[in-house]
Parts: sequence; structure tokens; C-alpha cells
Amino acid sequence: MIRVSTIVRAGNWTGPAADSITLDREDRHRRRAVLTAIGGLSFLLDQPKAVHLHHGDGLVLEDGRIVEVLAEPEDLIEIRAENAAHLVKIAWHLGNRHLPTQLMGDRLRIRRDHVIEDMVEKLGGTLTAVSAPFDPEGGAYGHGQTHGHSHGHGRGHAHPHD
Repeated sequence: MIRVSTIVRAGNWTGPAADSITLDREDRHRRRAVLTAIGGLSFLLDQPKAVHLHHGDGLVLEDGRIVEVLAEPEDLIEIRAENAAHLVKIAWHLGNRHLPTQLMGDRLRIRRDHVIEDMVEKLGGTLTAVSAPFDPEGGAYGHGQTHGHSHGHGRGHAHPHD
């Protein structure tokens, strides 16, 4: 099976793609997987460590062909606030709950969650349901995925969630 030899970040490759593959956020975080592109091209992604693929990245195959990564639209909420300071306050509350959050300058995007939506509304945020690609910030050190967590996990950790 043909393998991915290199991953080229969005905007850093040129020319036409031989095929494209549409993946949601979880499917764009991979170390090893057999993938099948929209046109039927199957290939192996086999990386030493898990990588997060972004919308527009190019997967360069061993034969030089490029498969373009497309982010699948997901059901999200866009959050707006009255000003930057207000948006930062809302972002802090989302981060305090370890929610994957996409920072978009004047707005934030999160996955639909009625409990979090209620919290944001109580904080004065304005919510708009959208279907769009979801590409949240990486972990605390800028790499990998972030994962929300339940507070019923039965194990403590060293920060409060007030």
C-alpha cells in the first residue's frame, strides 16, 4: 500500500491535489491509519507520533502525488461578546473546563453542548449555531489534542473549577 511520506502544512504546497479526504476533528488526529480519499485512492498514514492534520494540509504520497486534507463541517456554536475583555473572560471559563476551543479573533467556536451553552449565555455571551470545520487550539504546550473532561471521573487534580 502506498504511504504518506511527508505532511506539508496548508499554504505551503502548490499544484493540483491528486485527491482529497474529508475528516472531522478526531479523524484529523492520527498516528497510523489506512485512509481512503474521496476519489477512491487508499493510502497509509504511518507517523512516529500522532499528528494533527489541518484543513488544507497536503499529504505527500511516496510517488509524489498530494492528497488534500479537508475539515468536515461539524455542529458548533460560535460565541461572541461585547468586547475583547468580555470574550477573554468567556474563553477563560471554557479553558477552565478543558473544552476544545477554536480562537477566531473576535469570536470562539466550541462543539454543541447545552450545559456549556447555558453557562456562556449566563456570562453574557451571544451564541450562534453553525456548521463549520472545527480546528481548536492544541494542548497546553501547543501540540496535540485537547480533551474536555467530566468532573465525575473520580480522580482529583490540582486546580479548582469555580
